[in-house]
Amino acid sequence: MNGRAILFLFLLSTFAASGGGALVSRAIAQDKGTLHPKPLPPLANPEDPALAAKQLFGRKTLPAAGAPYVIGYYARGCMAGAEALPITGPTWQVMRLSRNRNWAHPAMVALLERLSGKARKDAGWPGLLVGDMAQPRGGPMLSGHASHQIGLDADVWLTPMPDRLLSRNEREEMSAVMMVRHDRLDIDPHAWTPSHLSVIRAAAREPAVERIFVNAAIKKALCREAKGDRSWLSKVRPMYGHDYHFHIRIKCPPGNPQCESQTPPEPTDGCGAHDLAYWFSDAVLHPKPPKVPPKPKPPITLSQLPANCRQVLAAPDASH
Repeated sequence: MNGRAILFLFLLSTFAASGGGALVSRAIAQDKGTLHPKPLPPLANPEDPALAAKQLFGRKTLPAAGAPYVIGYYARGCMAGAEALPITGPTWQVMRLSRNRNWAHPAMVALLERLSGKARKDAGWPGLLVGDMAQPRGGPMLSGHASHQIGLDADVWLTPMPDRLLSRNEREEMSAVMMVRHDRLDIDPHAWTPSHLSVIRAAAREPAVERIFVNAAIKKALCREAKGDRSWLSKVRPMYGHDYHFHIRIKCPPGNPQCESQTPPEPTDGCGAHDLAYWFSDAVLHPKPPKVPPKPKPPITLSQLPANCRQVLAAPDASH
């Protein structure tokens, strides 16, 4: 069994042991919200060095005051001066409002607003349904996502926005459409349309975009259907989950020296048989649980994040 298969089994067992925790975005994308979110209770000992950092960042309901500033890596960091994507725009609507995860670096907010306009113009969608971005100060989340910590990640539903204003109840309980066939070998032809390719291609062609993560079946469909210039496909990478949404990751913005960049993708379209074979192997499609499930990793503590994340937590709230 190769290394990626072993990693997948570890993630699977960790997910099960955590009751559906932070590693499988497919589940969190479909989790329903609530019309009556309750504030989290105060922490008994917030200075406990063993306390999970997600407990601290998850209790911050507003961003840190100051200019936008990204600290750390996508899966281990935080950010100051986050901007909120308005929950309703002319060509987008934010889903799962109770999570309060529509925060990001202004560059990501601007990209989503721009991309939603392209979805209307080029794909004929009324607009985009936007899922999780980041918490007000970034950092690890109480549920879902190992990444989304520095305001440079965002999930976009593969369900077109309806041509009407969704109710609050719909935004909390509506489910996205499954794009992958039951056998997981290809897309569902009853759900997938050429407009899905148009939207993903428009996102990948944005110069600031570093990666687009999709289910392997969606990557397979894009490889099959893309015509003309295919250079944008190099940014589109298969990833576990992502059956209902695609994940946009942008590059570190200029003027953020503490932001840790990701290695640029290989300059190939990633559509060769060897590129996709692993994702459609039996070990991935039908994984067997390990005989002895590995123990879940302990959650990230504040001391394991970049040092300046302490200042981000301690900073006063930005005025909104």
